[in-house]
Amino acid sequence: MTTNPPTIQPGRDGRLEVHGELSFDSVPGLWRDCRETCVAGDDVDIDLGQVQRSDSAGLALLIEWLREAQRSGARLRFFNIPPQMLEMARASGLDRILPLHRD
Repeated sequence: MTTNPPTIQPGRDGRLEVHGELSFDSVPGLWRDCRETCVAGDDVDIDLGQVQRSDSAGLALLIEWLREAQRSGARLRFFNIPPQMLEMARASGLDRILPLHRD
């Protein structure tokens, strides 16, 4: 069970910041809450630096956000992916697909 449910909110530099834990328990609710609004627009930057823990559901969420952005014609970039998520992305080859950036 997730002890720190995720939130997404406006942050610095116009980025959306994800806070909390991304898990099989929490990701469906976050996806439902922001599916249409999080990746709408021309450029969407999502900062993952405040994600405290993630399992593979967190990576699945990034893929879904990327798909939704592509459908709407938005450019999506992920910043500050936590080391745990980056390791999972590298192990699965998703680091070559996801638009990952570091500050």
